[in-house]
Amino acid sequence: MKIAVIAHLKYPIGQPYAGGLEMHTHLMTRALRRRGHEVTLFASEGSDPALATCVCPPTGEDLGDPVRWAAIEAAEHAAYRAILDTIRAGDFDLVHNNSLHALPLAESGSFDIPWVTVLHTPPFASLVEGVRAARADMRFLSVSQTLTREWTELLPGLEVVANGIDLATFPYSAEPDPEPHAFWFGRIVPEKGLHLAIDAARQAGLPLVFAGPKLNPAYWEAEIAPRLGPDLTHLGHLSHRDLATHLGRAQVAVVTPRWEEPFGLVVAEALACGTPVAAFHRGAMPEILDASCGRLADADDAADLARAIRGAAALQRRDARHRVEAHFNADTMTARYEAVYAEMLGQAALGRQLLDAAE
Repeated sequence: MKIAVIAHLKYPIGQPYAGGLEMHTHLMTRALRRRGHEVTLFASEGSDPALATCVCPPTGEDLGDPVRWAAIEAAEHAAYRAILDTIRAGDFDLVHNNSLHALPLAESGSFDIPWVTVLHTPPFASLVEGVRAARADMRFLSVSQTLTREWTELLPGLEVVANGIDLATFPYSAEPDPEPHAFWFGRIVPEKGLHLAIDAARQAGLPLVFAGPKLNPAYWEAEIAPRLGPDLTHLGHLSHRDLATHLGRAQVAVVTPRWEEPFGLVVAEALACGTPVAAFHRGAMPEILDASCGRLADADDAADLARAIRGAAALQRRDARHRVEAHFNADTMTARYEAVYAEMLGQAALGRQLLDAAE
């Protein structure tokens, strides 16, 4: 198949990843290509040059600045308009929309090829507007049952294709480091809750090693810098290879979403390395973790998270790996996408045959 993939434009689609959606889009594109498809990824500058057609500088986030918000909106609108024009002029079989922007959805009806849109976030105003304006035969998918419930009112019966990870990138580690420690990784922003992970690890009596880009300087200065001490180690922004190495060394991974996380790729990545997870009971965390591989804590409660850290650290590492192999393998995810594509293309071909017959 010849597939056009529309990424979001806020951060590059390549390593080191800014977050889970960037990793997912990059992995999905590579996996589809390995399976013989011709895939064109439309993304922001700095994306993997082996995969991406770059259309604009990364737009980033506005961080509450209305002037910057207006500039981002203008840049993204122009870039998505250019992407749509390129796809319309190209020879594609279908469009896979991974963006978070309303314009591709609103314009989808002007194309004579099938579209699938994967929802990665809960409803927000502009995305809801785009979903309402999308073509009638748009195929919408969700990444978790949790997210499906968020969209039920607007999109009842939404199909789930769970995210997957590349198991080869996150190899199993049977033994953690002799010196026990916890590990946290992700974007260092308020909604990821690193400050609560620090507090909980200290209450659990474990040093904390953490990694990720400092994308919100105000949050770092207000919540992280005052907590720094000899029991904390910041590794910076890591490639997935280095990330996997450090995950495999940890006794337990700590995941602290401050919102209803739609999936949680960091959880699957930790489990793949054999590292049990202690996480807040939010969003899709209960879908990914079960009693064999993790422990859940009350949301935003550092003391309860310390309890979960101690409990998770005692779990069997092989059970963590088994959980991901069974449920969150990238090969399974990609095969599910291929089945959706084939069904859509078959329906489109049948529709054309019926139209020809009617004429």
